[in-house]
Amino acid sequence: MKKLVLMMTLSALLSSCGSDQMPQVVLPEIDTSNPLLAEWDTPYATPPFDKIKISDYEPAFETAIAVSRAEIDAIVNNPAKPTFKNTIVAMERQGELLGRISGIFYNLREADTSDEMDAIAMRIQPKMTELSNDISLNPALFARVKAVYDGSRRGLSDVDIKLLEETYKGFARSGAELSDEKKEEYRKYSSSLAASTLLFGQNSLSATNAFAINITDPKKVAELPDFVKEGMAADAKARGEKGWSVTLKAPSYIPFMTYSTQRDLKEKLYRAYNSRALGGEFDNTQVIKNIISDRLAIASLLGYKTYADYVLEDKMAESSENVNNFLAELRDQTLEYGRKDYAMINEFAKQNGLKGDVMPWDWAYYTEKYKSEKYAINDEQVKPYLKLDNVIKGVFLLAEKLYGLSFVPNKDIQVYHPDVTAYEVYDKDVNGKRELLSILYLDFFPRESKRSGAWMTKFRGAKVIDGEETRPLVSLVMNFTKPTETMPSLLTFDEFETFLHEFGHALHGMLAKGEYESMNGTAVYRDFVELPSQIMENWATEKEYLDMWAVHYLTGEPIPAELVEKIVAAKNYLAAYLNLRQLSFGMSDMKWHMLTDKSQIEALDIESFEREAVTSVQITPLVEGTSMAPAFTHIFSGGYAAGYYGYKWAEVLAADAFSMFKQNGIFDEKTAAAFRKLLESGGKRHPMELYVEFRGHKPETQALVEAMGLK
Repeated sequence: MKKLVLMMTLSALLSSCGSDQMPQVVLPEIDTSNPLLAEWDTPYATPPFDKIKISDYEPAFETAIAVSRAEIDAIVNNPAKPTFKNTIVAMERQGELLGRISGIFYNLREADTSDEMDAIAMRIQPKMTELSNDISLNPALFARVKAVYDGSRRGLSDVDIKLLEETYKGFARSGAELSDEKKEEYRKYSSSLAASTLLFGQNSLSATNAFAINITDPKKVAELPDFVKEGMAADAKARGEKGWSVTLKAPSYIPFMTYSTQRDLKEKLYRAYNSRALGGEFDNTQVIKNIISDRLAIASLLGYKTYADYVLEDKMAESSENVNNFLAELRDQTLEYGRKDYAMINEFAKQNGLKGDVMPWDWAYYTEKYKSEKYAINDEQVKPYLKLDNVIKGVFLLAEKLYGLSFVPNKDIQVYHPDVTAYEVYDKDVNGKRELLSILYLDFFPRESKRSGAWMTKFRGAKVIDGEETRPLVSLVMNFTKPTETMPSLLTFDEFETFLHEFGHALHGMLAKGEYESMNGTAVYRDFVELPSQIMENWATEKEYLDMWAVHYLTGEPIPAELVEKIVAAKNYLAAYLNLRQLSFGMSDMKWHMLTDKSQIEALDIESFEREAVTSVQITPLVEGTSMAPAFTHIFSGGYAAGYYGYKWAEVLAADAFSMFKQNGIFDEKTAAAFRKLLESGGKRHPMELYVEFRGHKPETQALVEAMGLK
């Protein structure tokens, strides 16, 4: 039976004779037998994953797109004079149904995809892009927005004014002021770009999954730690192979590169990892050129010399010049130290029998070996104290100590995969009452259907409509070492830091407050969004914190003080090298997005272009036939185009911000309350204003250099 979905906020509102009322929407028929279109009778209106079939997605998207068009038509055709409420707020609230479906589909395409979902994405994406263009390029809609923008702002709050300005700017930056002829060009380029970025991500994942090395000779794995061998055996079994298999997924690739002495296999593995989608069946080289060409074309249409100029106009950094100067400043402050890092490891390797120089596939092994000898510490010493179950408790404890949050698992909340656990997150008690803050989904382990890496996302954001608050549904997705038949999941220290990092993003999303979803939580400038995540990493080496929960998974013995001291002592090991490596990503990103001549893009050789971009920070020898670009999903399909520098930018912010916790106490309530205010603010205020209000001054690169122990 088909009926209207009454739960939709904008569409359910009735018109009235007043000029400042929400427009009335004439909805298409909606098949509520489709679980994606029905009202959800689930705990906290969480997605009913158990009821959703792949065949539900495409018709749901078609309906939701039609609903969005009806909502836009109602705004455009409203006979009443444009007002903030009937135009700007109406724009903010339109697309709720489409957003709900997209939040599920595209998140699962990253965490639990399939060939069917990829095929649906390829069919739906052009329609989504067309809808987006039809909205942003609608002259009548823009005229209403501009009328409100140019009119009186009496009675509007600061947040209202911010929403108004961002709405107007969003139209202007999406081609609303272009001529009809150029609008059609914008449509063409944006549609092509959307398809290419989608294809790029699919190729990267497919190329990662396609490669594995199977080992049947026990002698070649005998030296490996038990956890590595067990993981490789599990991978082999999963692939239908005998013996042991190593793949390009991080929990497999990194341990093998770190502990194996099989140099020929490591070289093969390194070359495969660093040439993913560089030629072959899943080649991304032409896809990259298409993406860069379309981005430049869009920027040119909008009056910008480069795509980087277009992106950075709306960021903390403000300009390409500022970003390049920032990257160069950090390079100049750390390059000498980075070269010393390489020379130190190179000499150490030769003393331990290596003939020739350390190559990139040697790096992980010898740096881990040096660390073990120099600092008397290695992953195998630390991992027993970082059992995943205990780490979860420790991460939750940190949120409790800082912000008073509590986490309660709820098995009644449906999850999208058996590996996922759902938690109710409650705010601190106020007068004996605690309020639900968020639902948190945790998804830890790798699988063929999940892309590599770690990320935070959300199925639903925070908002308030007519006094009724909707709290967010936040998800953390990672790729940690899976438990085996004999071993629990034990994290490396790097994995523990990754958990804290992503949990910082989660806090940013869960603590969101405010009426407008588009301005809440992580909806901030890209070069500010990493501050809440990177500051959390600092607690990983705080003894006071570790002593509260880190115990040996077999004996229950607390982590020894001397081991914590070793972790702290080794904290800045190879800091300069790692900084330069991160700078290389940012420099490559900027070089791609500062191209000015579209005709030259097609003739580019990706390898040599990238080499030119990173040569000033390259420490280890370059390897022919490799390139990061074809699998660099952050900038070619992940939203960080001309923005990867933001990781280093945020490191500066985080180093300076955490120094305030160090001064006042790592659990200081006043400092935590001030930082929570920053997190709650989302994008409602300029990030530099928020930062200065918290810290008392603007950040300086010197704070990061000092945090790395280089000054």
